[in-house]
Amino acid sequence: MREERPEDPTPEDPVVITPCPNGPLLVRGDVMIAPEPGAEPQKPPRRVVALCRCNMSSIAPFCDGSHKLANFRTRPPRYNIGSPREDADESD
Repeated sequence: MREERPEDPTPEDPVVITPCPNGPLLVRGDVMIAPEPGAEPQKPPRRVVALCRCNMSSIAPFCDGSHKLANFRTRPPRYNIGSPREDADESD
């Protein structure tokens, strides 16, 4: 039996997704990832994983750093999550 460490997630801990500028999505927390649609979700090898956004990774869905060679660029966010969007209407 493994001892629980302070950095181990608890069921109450939220999953946190952080988009890295010009890079991957960092996913922290207790998640399951399906490698493709319809596949059985699996626990990732680490508590923090980097998911590819450039579609160039040889180990998709995980990031392998290919975004650097591909000169992948992201756009700045249009709004802050948690704040009302200026372009949102009542149906959003």
